[in-house]
Amino acid sequence: MKKTIKDFDLVGKKVIIRCDLNVPMTNNIIDDDTRIKASLRTIKYAIKNNAKVILLSHLGKIKKEEDKKSNSLYPVAVRLSEYLNKNIIFSFDTRSDKLTEMVSNLKEGDILLIENTRFEDIPQKKESNCDDELSKYWASLGDIFINDAYGTCHRAHASVVGIPKYLPSGIGFLVEKELQKIDNLLDSKTHPFIAVLGGKKVDDKITLIESLINKCDKLLIGGAMSFTFLKAKGYNIGKSIISKEHLTFAKEMLNKHSDKIVLPIDFVVESYIVKDINNFDNDDIGYDIGTKTIKLFEKELNGAKRVILNGPMGLFEDKKFSNGTNRIFKYLEKNKIKTLVGGGDSASSVNKLGYEDSFYHVSTGGGATMKYLENRSLVGIDVIEDK
Repeated sequence: MKKTIKDFDLVGKKVIIRCDLNVPMTNNIIDDDTRIKASLRTIKYAIKNNAKVILLSHLGKIKKEEDKKSNSLYPVAVRLSEYLNKNIIFSFDTRSDKLTEMVSNLKEGDILLIENTRFEDIPQKKESNCDDELSKYWASLGDIFINDAYGTCHRAHASVVGIPKYLPSGIGFLVEKELQKIDNLLDSKTHPFIAVLGGKKVDDKITLIESLINKCDKLLIGGAMSFTFLKAKGYNIGKSIISKEHLTFAKEMLNKHSDKIVLPIDFVVESYIVKDINNFDNDDIGYDIGTKTIKLFEKELNGAKRVILNGPMGLFEDKKFSNGTNRIFKYLEKNKIKTLVGGGDSASSVNKLGYEDSFYHVSTGGGATMKYLENRSLVGIDVIEDK
């Protein structure tokens, strides 16, 4: 059991909270502030308990100097101030004497947001490579470290695993909720237990497949990743995307677990018609599971007690190819099946199709949830102090 923010006396303490404020933006305008809202409970708790709050987060990918222009956290500071009805002090520096002085001048209840941690990745990837000097500097700014950035807990970055090496540490309310929800579902002994995997890449989900296949009763594979498995079975999949380097893995899984793995039998192709996989032409590309597959998957889900769903069934962003994902969501909702939805594209599809409040839990972290489901371990959690 890890320490939480509730285990510390915060009064007058400089509390560094690592949040996940990595919101999508266009021309420095926030498109979706879900992650900001998810961080509010922990921040409010800290200021209510008279802490001096220092917020850290990354935003986007910083691979070259120009990337900084479109990935500043300043618009997030503005939005945070609106939600908290409070001025947010903003540091455009990630490391400087000026920043150190700003921290020393904080009063109880003040909030300071530091610029994008990944700005430290130019030129030497000091954030992403968990540079010890950087970790020590950030740690020197605070008295306590709280990790509430669940979506980055699988990344060994300075702001995630470096700082808690040098400070008393705990987790925030968001991370605590995520772990409790996932553990509760995994620890349940109810069956049938069904895993539904979709999305584009097999690559990201190999370890997850290997882990779930031994725990679940059935593994339903949809989305573009199903084509690697169908190709491994010898089907003509046309020009649909596959991971050539993972065909051998797919064959091995199908040979070992043919009784568990369920694959699509038809798809909606580019011309918006539904084709059986047996009838694919060389130019066909499947963009969504077809009506026969939907019925097949619904049959397999009938009576399920637990479901882990990670990845959409098709190109849900295009309404013409969203039916498969929508129908599976609707079936799970209608039958009140205890469903854990992974983050990333899974959460995006849930939000876009209007199922935000329909499931047991919709995770805020894509990669983090997949990693945790593999072996219940995340580097950003493991480094936190035990109670």
